[in-house]
Amino acid sequence: MDFHLSDEHKMIEKMAYDFTRREVMPIIKEHDRAHTYPHELLPKMADLGFLGLCLPVRYGGAGLDFISLGIVSEALEYGDSSVRETLAVHLGLHALPILQWGTDEQKQTLLPPLALGEQIACFGLTEPGAGSDVAALRSTARQEGGDYLLNGEKMWITLANVADRFLVFAKTDPDLGAGGITAFLLERGWRGLTTGTIEGKLGVHASNTGWISMHDVRVPKSHRLGLEGEGFKIAMSALDNARYGVAAGAVGIMKACRDESVAYAKQRQTFGRPIAEYQLVQQMIAQMQQSIETGELLVWKAGWQKNLGIRNTRATSMAKWYCTEAANRCANDAVQIHGAYGYSDEYNVERHLRNTKSAVIYEGTSQIHTLLQAAYVLGDRTDRPLRCEMPAYDPAFWQAEAPEAVAA
Repeated sequence: MDFHLSDEHKMIEKMAYDFTRREVMPIIKEHDRAHTYPHELLPKMADLGFLGLCLPVRYGGAGLDFISLGIVSEALEYGDSSVRETLAVHLGLHALPILQWGTDEQKQTLLPPLALGEQIACFGLTEPGAGSDVAALRSTARQEGGDYLLNGEKMWITLANVADRFLVFAKTDPDLGAGGITAFLLERGWRGLTTGTIEGKLGVHASNTGWISMHDVRVPKSHRLGLEGEGFKIAMSALDNARYGVAAGAVGIMKACRDESVAYAKQRQTFGRPIAEYQLVQQMIAQMQQSIETGELLVWKAGWQKNLGIRNTRATSMAKWYCTEAANRCANDAVQIHGAYGYSDEYNVERHLRNTKSAVIYEGTSQIHTLLQAAYVLGDRTDRPLRCEMPAYDPAFWQAEAPEAVAA
Protein backbone atom coordinates (compact mmCIF):
# COMPACT_ATOMS: atom_id res chain seq x y z
CA MET A 1 0.00 0.00 0.00
CA ASP A 2 1.55 3.27 -1.14
CA PHE A 3 0.14 6.66 -0.17
CA HIS A 4 2.69 8.67 -2.17
CA LEU A 5 1.85 10.38 -5.44
CA SER A 6 4.09 9.30 -8.30
CA ASP A 7 6.51 11.80 -9.82
CA GLU A 8 4.12 12.15 -12.77
CA HIS A 9 1.19 12.84 -10.45
CA LYS A 10 3.24 15.44 -8.54
CA MET A 11 4.04 17.16 -11.83
CA ILE A 12 0.34 17.17 -12.78
CA GLU A 13 -0.56 18.54 -9.34
CA LYS A 14 1.92 21.39 -9.68
CA MET A 15 0.77 22.18 -13.21
CA ALA A 16 -2.90 22.20 -12.20
CA TYR A 17 -2.43 24.35 -9.09
CA ASP A 18 -0.16 26.74 -11.00
CA PHE A 19 -2.90 27.08 -13.62
CA THR A 20 -5.51 27.77 -10.96
CA ARG A 21 -3.42 30.42 -9.21
CA ARG A 22 -2.27 32.05 -12.45
CA GLU A 23 -5.40 31.90 -14.63
CA VAL A 24 -8.46 31.20 -12.46
CA MET A 25 -8.07 33.07 -9.19
CA PRO A 26 -7.28 36.52 -10.66
CA ILE A 27 -10.52 36.58 -12.71
CA ILE A 28 -13.05 34.37 -11.00
CA LYS A 29 -14.30 36.82 -8.39
CA GLU A 30 -15.45 39.30 -11.04
CA HIS A 31 -17.11 36.53 -13.03
CA ASP A 32 -18.88 35.41 -9.85
CA ARG A 33 -20.06 38.95 -9.16
CA ALA A 34 -21.25 39.45 -12.73
CA HIS A 35 -22.74 35.92 -13.04
CA THR A 36 -20.76 35.37 -16.25
CA TYR A 37 -19.15 32.21 -17.54
CA PRO A 38 -15.33 32.37 -17.93
CA HIS A 39 -15.16 31.40 -21.60
CA GLU A 40 -11.58 32.64 -21.79
CA LEU A 41 -10.43 29.69 -19.67
CA LEU A 42 -11.61 27.00 -22.11
CA PRO A 43 -8.80 27.29 -24.70
CA LYS A 44 -6.25 27.48 -21.90
CA MET A 45 -7.66 24.32 -20.31
CA ALA A 46 -7.63 22.64 -23.70
CA ASP A 47 -3.99 23.61 -24.29
CA LEU A 48 -3.01 21.84 -21.06
CA GLY A 49 -4.97 18.74 -22.04
CA PHE A 50 -7.50 19.11 -19.21
CA LEU A 51 -10.59 18.72 -21.45
CA GLY A 52 -9.42 15.31 -22.63
CA LEU A 53 -7.41 14.43 -19.56
CA CYS A 54 -8.24 10.74 -19.18
CA LEU A 55 -9.23 10.00 -22.76
CA PRO A 56 -6.84 7.79 -24.76
CA VAL A 57 -4.29 9.55 -26.95
CA ARG A 58 -5.72 7.84 -30.04
CA TYR A 59 -8.88 9.91 -29.52
CA GLY A 60 -7.03 13.18 -28.97
CA GLY A 61 -6.84 12.85 -25.19
CA ALA A 62 -3.93 13.25 -22.79
CA GLY A 63 -3.96 9.53 -21.93
CA LEU A 64 -3.72 10.09 -18.15
CA ASP A 65 -5.30 8.01 -15.40
CA PHE A 66 -8.18 8.68 -13.03
CA ILE A 67 -5.93 9.69 -10.15
CA SER A 68 -4.77 12.52 -12.44
CA LEU A 69 -8.42 13.47 -13.00
CA GLY A 70 -8.91 13.69 -9.24
CA ILE A 71 -5.80 15.84 -8.82
CA VAL A 72 -6.85 18.30 -11.53
CA SER A 73 -10.44 18.44 -10.24
CA GLU A 74 -9.15 19.27 -6.76
CA ALA A 75 -6.85 22.00 -8.05
CA LEU A 76 -9.51 23.65 -10.22
CA GLU A 77 -12.02 23.79 -7.39
CA TYR A 78 -9.37 25.25 -5.11
CA GLY A 79 -10.00 28.31 -7.28
CA ASP A 80 -13.73 27.98 -7.87
CA SER A 81 -16.39 25.31 -8.23
CA SER A 82 -17.53 26.59 -11.61
CA VAL A 83 -14.25 25.73 -13.33
CA ARG A 84 -14.16 22.19 -11.94
CA GLU A 85 -17.79 21.73 -12.98
CA THR A 86 -16.81 22.27 -16.60
CA LEU A 87 -14.38 19.37 -16.44
CA ALA A 88 -16.83 17.07 -14.62
CA VAL A 89 -19.63 17.67 -17.08
CA HIS A 90 -17.71 17.92 -20.36
CA LEU A 91 -15.37 15.00 -19.65
CA GLY A 92 -17.00 12.92 -16.91
CA LEU A 93 -20.64 13.10 -17.95
CA HIS A 94 -20.28 13.29 -21.73
CA ALA A 95 -16.94 12.18 -23.16
CA LEU A 96 -16.22 9.23 -20.85
CA PRO A 97 -19.68 7.69 -21.44
CA ILE A 98 -18.91 7.74 -25.17
CA LEU A 99 -15.60 6.00 -24.45
CA GLN A 100 -17.41 3.38 -22.36
CA TRP A 101 -20.60 2.85 -24.34
CA GLY A 102 -19.95 4.21 -27.83
CA THR A 103 -19.33 2.33 -31.03
CA ASP A 104 -15.87 2.47 -32.60
CA GLU A 105 -17.18 4.97 -35.13
CA GLN A 106 -18.67 7.18 -32.42
CA LYS A 107 -15.43 7.16 -30.45
CA GLN A 108 -13.32 7.95 -33.51
CA THR A 109 -15.52 10.80 -34.72
CA LEU A 110 -17.01 12.32 -31.55
CA LEU A 111 -14.20 12.15 -28.99
CA PRO A 112 -11.35 14.10 -30.68
CA PRO A 113 -13.26 17.42 -30.92
CA LEU A 114 -14.13 17.10 -27.22
CA ALA A 115 -10.61 16.15 -26.15
CA LEU A 116 -9.10 19.07 -28.06
CA GLY A 117 -11.66 21.61 -26.82
CA GLU A 118 -13.06 22.22 -30.30
CA GLN A 119 -16.49 21.40 -28.89
CA ILE A 120 -17.87 21.70 -25.35
CA ALA A 121 -20.42 19.17 -24.14
CA CYS A 122 -23.04 18.72 -21.45
CA PHE A 123 -25.34 16.09 -19.92
CA GLY A 124 -29.12 16.35 -19.86
CA LEU A 125 -30.82 14.02 -17.39
CA THR A 126 -32.69 16.15 -14.83
CA GLU A 127 -36.14 17.45 -15.71
CA PRO A 128 -38.58 19.84 -14.00
CA GLY A 129 -40.30 16.84 -12.38
CA ALA A 130 -37.50 14.27 -12.38
CA GLY A 131 -34.30 14.63 -10.37
CA SER A 132 -33.39 11.88 -7.92
CA ASP A 133 -36.29 9.85 -9.35
CA VAL A 134 -34.81 9.31 -12.81
CA ALA A 135 -37.55 6.91 -13.85
CA ALA A 136 -40.03 9.80 -13.62
CA LEU A 137 -38.51 11.64 -16.60
CA ARG A 138 -41.08 12.51 -19.26
CA SER A 139 -38.96 13.21 -22.32
CA THR A 140 -39.85 10.83 -25.14
CA ALA A 141 -38.17 9.45 -28.23
CA ARG A 142 -40.17 7.70 -30.96
CA GLN A 143 -38.86 6.19 -34.13
CA GLU A 144 -39.79 7.68 -37.44
CA GLY A 145 -38.14 6.11 -40.42
CA GLY A 146 -34.46 5.72 -39.68
CA ASP A 147 -34.44 8.45 -37.05
CA TYR A 148 -35.81 9.27 -33.62
CA LEU A 149 -37.98 12.27 -32.78
CA LEU A 150 -37.22 13.66 -29.31
CA ASN A 151 -39.57 15.80 -27.26
CA GLY A 152 -39.18 17.06 -23.71
CA GLU A 153 -37.58 19.50 -21.31
CA LYS A 154 -34.37 19.28 -19.28
CA MET A 155 -33.70 21.52 -16.27
CA TRP A 156 -30.70 22.45 -14.08
CA ILE A 157 -28.27 21.46 -16.83
CA THR A 158 -24.69 22.68 -16.32
CA LEU A 159 -23.28 24.26 -19.52
CA ALA A 160 -26.68 24.10 -21.22
CA ASN A 161 -26.22 27.49 -22.88
CA VAL A 162 -22.49 26.97 -23.53
CA ALA A 163 -22.36 23.44 -24.92
CA ASP A 164 -22.08 22.44 -28.56
CA ARG A 165 -23.11 18.85 -27.85
CA PHE A 166 -25.67 17.27 -25.54
CA LEU A 167 -26.02 13.77 -24.08
CA VAL A 168 -29.72 13.53 -23.26
CA PHE A 169 -32.03 10.80 -22.05
CA ALA A 170 -35.56 10.05 -23.19
CA LYS A 171 -38.04 7.20 -22.94
CA THR A 172 -38.37 5.01 -25.99
CA ASP A 173 -40.82 2.81 -24.05
CA PRO A 174 -42.63 4.77 -21.30
CA ASP A 175 -44.27 1.59 -19.96
CA LEU A 176 -40.91 0.16 -18.82
CA GLY A 177 -39.97 2.94 -16.39
CA ALA A 178 -36.19 3.15 -15.96
CA GLY A 179 -35.82 0.20 -18.34
CA GLY A 180 -37.39 2.21 -21.15
CA ILE A 181 -34.85 5.06 -21.11
CA THR A 182 -32.43 5.51 -24.03
CA ALA A 183 -29.43 7.84 -24.44
CA PHE A 184 -28.93 10.19 -27.40
CA LEU A 185 -26.19 12.55 -28.60
CA LEU A 186 -27.52 15.87 -29.91
CA GLU A 187 -25.79 18.85 -31.48
CA ARG A 188 -26.48 22.56 -31.19
CA GLY A 189 -28.18 23.93 -34.26
CA TRP A 190 -30.44 20.94 -34.83
CA ARG A 191 -33.99 22.02 -35.59
CA GLY A 192 -36.26 22.01 -32.55
CA LEU A 193 -33.41 22.15 -30.01
CA THR A 194 -33.21 25.31 -27.88
CA THR A 195 -31.45 26.21 -24.64
CA GLY A 196 -31.50 28.96 -22.04
CA THR A 197 -29.90 30.10 -18.80
CA ILE A 198 -31.38 29.88 -15.30
CA GLU A 199 -30.86 33.06 -13.26
CA GLY A 200 -30.99 33.69 -9.53
CA LYS A 201 -28.86 30.82 -8.20
CA LEU A 202 -27.50 30.87 -4.65
CA GLY A 203 -24.00 29.94 -5.76
CA VAL A 204 -21.70 28.77 -8.57
CA HIS A 205 -22.43 32.07 -10.27
CA ALA A 206 -19.55 31.72 -12.72
CA SER A 207 -20.97 28.46 -14.08
CA ASN A 208 -23.68 28.33 -16.71
CA THR A 209 -26.79 26.47 -15.55
CA GLY A 210 -29.79 26.26 -17.81
CA TRP A 211 -32.50 24.33 -19.57
CA ILE A 212 -32.82 22.33 -22.78
CA SER A 213 -36.02 22.19 -24.80
CA MET A 214 -36.59 19.54 -27.45
CA HIS A 215 -39.48 19.82 -29.90
CA ASP A 216 -39.50 17.09 -32.55
CA VAL A 217 -35.71 17.06 -32.65
CA ARG A 218 -34.71 14.57 -35.35
CA VAL A 219 -31.84 12.34 -34.18
CA PRO A 220 -30.27 9.77 -36.50
CA LYS A 221 -29.74 6.26 -35.12
CA SER A 222 -26.01 6.83 -35.43
CA HIS A 223 -26.39 9.32 -32.55
CA ARG A 224 -28.02 6.86 -30.17
CA LEU A 225 -25.54 5.91 -27.42
CA GLY A 226 -25.79 2.26 -26.46
CA LEU A 227 -28.82 0.11 -27.07
CA GLU A 228 -32.44 1.04 -26.62
CA GLY A 229 -33.33 0.74 -22.95
CA GLU A 230 -29.73 1.14 -21.72
CA GLY A 231 -30.10 4.83 -20.93
CA PHE A 232 -30.52 4.40 -17.18
CA LYS A 233 -27.37 2.27 -16.93
CA ILE A 234 -25.45 4.75 -19.07
CA ALA A 235 -26.59 7.66 -16.90
CA MET A 236 -25.67 5.89 -13.65
CA SER A 237 -22.22 4.89 -14.94
CA ALA A 238 -21.67 8.49 -16.08
CA LEU A 239 -22.54 9.70 -12.59
CA ASP A 240 -19.77 7.49 -11.20
CA ASN A 241 -17.36 9.68 -13.19
CA ALA A 242 -18.94 12.98 -12.17
CA ARG A 243 -19.31 12.08 -8.50
CA TYR A 244 -15.62 11.23 -8.37
CA GLY A 245 -14.79 14.69 -9.73
CA VAL A 246 -17.22 16.34 -7.31
CA ALA A 247 -15.58 14.56 -4.37
CA ALA A 248 -12.07 15.50 -5.47
CA GLY A 249 -13.16 19.07 -6.08
CA ALA A 250 -14.67 19.25 -2.61
CA VAL A 251 -11.24 18.40 -1.20
CA GLY A 252 -9.93 21.41 -3.15
CA ILE A 253 -12.53 23.66 -1.51
CA MET A 254 -11.58 22.32 1.91
CA LYS A 255 -7.93 23.10 1.24
CA ALA A 256 -8.81 26.60 0.04
CA CYS A 257 -10.88 27.23 3.19
CA ARG A 258 -8.07 25.94 5.39
CA ASP A 259 -5.43 28.07 3.70
CA GLU A 260 -7.61 31.18 3.76
CA SER A 261 -8.46 30.60 7.43
CA VAL A 262 -4.85 30.02 8.49
CA ALA A 263 -3.66 33.18 6.73
CA TYR A 264 -6.47 35.29 8.21
CA ALA A 265 -6.17 33.84 11.73
CA LYS A 266 -2.47 34.64 11.86
CA GLN A 267 -2.86 38.29 10.90
CA ARG A 268 -6.20 39.16 12.57
CA GLN A 269 -5.77 40.28 16.18
CA THR A 270 -8.25 40.60 19.01
CA PHE A 271 -7.47 41.51 22.61
CA GLY A 272 -3.85 42.01 21.65
CA ARG A 273 -3.06 38.67 20.04
CA PRO A 274 -3.73 36.79 16.78
CA ILE A 275 -6.95 34.82 16.78
CA ALA A 276 -4.88 31.78 15.69
CA GLU A 277 -3.88 31.50 19.35
CA TYR A 278 -7.46 30.89 20.50
CA GLN A 279 -8.31 27.23 21.03
CA LEU A 280 -11.77 27.40 19.44
CA VAL A 281 -10.26 28.82 16.23
CA GLN A 282 -7.58 26.13 16.36
CA GLN A 283 -10.31 23.52 16.75
CA MET A 284 -12.05 24.64 13.56
CA ILE A 285 -8.80 24.65 11.60
CA ALA A 286 -7.81 21.23 12.97
CA GLN A 287 -11.19 19.82 11.97
CA MET A 288 -10.67 21.19 8.45
CA GLN A 289 -7.41 19.27 8.23
CA GLN A 290 -9.09 16.14 9.54
CA SER A 291 -11.76 16.45 6.87
CA ILE A 292 -9.16 17.02 4.15
CA GLU A 293 -7.16 13.93 5.03
CA THR A 294 -10.26 11.74 5.35
CA GLY A 295 -11.64 13.06 2.08
CA GLU A 296 -8.37 12.49 0.25
CA LEU A 297 -8.33 8.83 1.31
CA LEU A 298 -11.87 8.29 0.02
CA VAL A 299 -11.09 10.03 -3.28
CA TRP A 300 -7.89 8.08 -3.89
CA LYS A 301 -9.65 4.80 -3.07
CA ALA A 302 -12.29 5.55 -5.69
CA GLY A 303 -9.63 6.62 -8.20
CA TRP A 304 -7.66 3.43 -7.54
CA GLN A 305 -10.75 1.36 -8.24
CA LYS A 306 -11.43 3.29 -11.43
CA ASN A 307 -7.87 2.68 -12.61
CA LEU A 308 -8.31 -1.05 -12.04
CA GLY A 309 -11.60 -1.11 -13.91
CA ILE A 310 -13.45 -2.16 -10.74
CA ARG A 311 -17.08 -1.10 -10.33
CA ASN A 312 -16.81 1.96 -8.10
CA THR A 313 -20.39 3.10 -7.55
CA ARG A 314 -20.17 2.43 -3.82
CA ALA A 315 -16.76 4.09 -3.41
CA THR A 316 -17.58 7.17 -5.48
CA SER A 317 -20.90 7.57 -3.67
CA MET A 318 -19.19 7.47 -0.28
CA ALA A 319 -16.51 9.91 -1.41
CA LYS A 320 -19.04 12.32 -2.89
CA TRP A 321 -21.30 12.14 0.15
CA TYR A 322 -18.57 12.66 2.73
CA CYS A 323 -16.47 15.23 0.88
CA THR A 324 -19.31 17.55 -0.10
CA GLU A 325 -20.79 17.57 3.41
CA ALA A 326 -17.31 18.13 4.87
CA ALA A 327 -16.59 20.95 2.40
CA ASN A 328 -19.80 22.67 3.45
CA ARG A 329 -18.77 22.43 7.12
CA CYS A 330 -15.26 23.69 6.36
CA ALA A 331 -16.59 26.65 4.39
CA ASN A 332 -19.05 27.50 7.14
CA ASP A 333 -16.25 27.45 9.73
CA ALA A 334 -14.02 29.50 7.44
CA VAL A 335 -16.69 32.21 7.29
CA GLN A 336 -16.98 32.05 11.07
CA ILE A 337 -13.22 32.48 11.50
CA HIS A 338 -13.30 35.51 9.21
CA GLY A 339 -16.17 37.03 11.19
CA ALA A 340 -17.94 39.92 9.49
CA TYR A 341 -15.35 39.89 6.69
CA GLY A 342 -16.33 36.30 5.95
CA TYR A 343 -19.82 37.55 5.14
CA SER A 344 -18.38 39.81 2.45
CA ASP A 345 -17.14 38.82 -0.99
CA GLU A 346 -13.95 40.73 -0.24
CA TYR A 347 -12.73 37.32 0.93
CA ASN A 348 -13.13 34.05 -1.00
CA VAL A 349 -14.68 32.01 1.80
CA GLU A 350 -18.10 33.57 1.29
CA ARG A 351 -18.09 32.30 -2.30
CA HIS A 352 -16.90 28.87 -1.25
CA LEU A 353 -19.74 28.57 1.27
CA ARG A 354 -22.33 29.41 -1.36
CA ASN A 355 -20.77 27.00 -3.82
CA THR A 356 -20.58 24.06 -1.42
CA LYS A 357 -24.33 24.13 -0.93
CA SER A 358 -24.88 23.10 -4.53
CA ALA A 359 -22.45 20.19 -4.18
CA VAL A 360 -24.56 18.45 -1.51
CA ILE A 361 -27.48 18.54 -3.98
CA TYR A 362 -26.22 17.79 -7.49
CA GLU A 363 -24.97 14.37 -8.64
CA GLY A 364 -27.21 12.80 -6.01
CA THR A 365 -28.30 14.58 -2.86
CA SER A 366 -26.73 13.65 0.46
CA GLN A 367 -29.99 11.90 1.33
CA ILE A 368 -29.84 9.75 -1.81
CA HIS A 369 -26.25 8.75 -1.01
CA THR A 370 -27.27 7.93 2.57
CA LEU A 371 -29.90 5.53 1.24
CA LEU A 372 -27.47 4.12 -1.31
CA GLN A 373 -24.84 3.35 1.33
CA ALA A 374 -27.44 1.81 3.64
CA ALA A 375 -28.61 -0.45 0.81
CA TYR A 376 -25.07 -1.76 0.31
CA VAL A 377 -24.57 -2.40 4.02
CA LEU A 378 -27.94 -4.12 4.44
CA GLY A 379 -27.37 -6.30 1.40
CA ASP A 380 -30.26 -4.82 -0.54
CA ARG A 381 -27.98 -3.59 -3.32
CA THR A 382 -25.23 -5.23 -5.35
CA ASP A 383 -23.53 -4.02 -8.53
CA ARG A 384 -24.32 -6.23 -11.48
CA PRO A 385 -21.97 -6.42 -14.49
CA LEU A 386 -22.72 -3.97 -17.29
CA ARG A 387 -22.66 -4.83 -20.97
CA CYS A 388 -19.98 -2.17 -21.42
CA GLU A 389 -17.67 -1.76 -18.44
CA MET A 390 -15.11 1.06 -18.34
CA PRO A 391 -11.83 -0.73 -19.09
CA ALA A 392 -8.98 -0.71 -16.59
CA TYR A 393 -6.40 2.00 -17.11
CA ASP A 394 -3.60 0.51 -19.21
CA PRO A 395 -0.92 3.01 -20.29
CA ALA A 396 -0.08 0.78 -23.26
CA PHE A 397 -3.56 1.51 -24.66
CA TRP A 398 -4.37 4.93 -23.17
CA GLN A 399 -1.10 6.50 -24.30
CA ALA A 400 -0.75 4.74 -27.66
CA GLU A 401 -1.38 6.52 -30.93
CA ALA A 402 -4.08 5.13 -33.21
CA PRO A 403 -2.69 2.39 -35.47
CA GLU A 404 -3.25 4.46 -38.60
CA ALA A 405 -1.44 7.41 -37.01
CA VAL A 406 1.56 5.21 -36.18
CA ALA A 407 1.61 3.82 -39.70
CA ALA A 408 1.53 7.32 -41.15
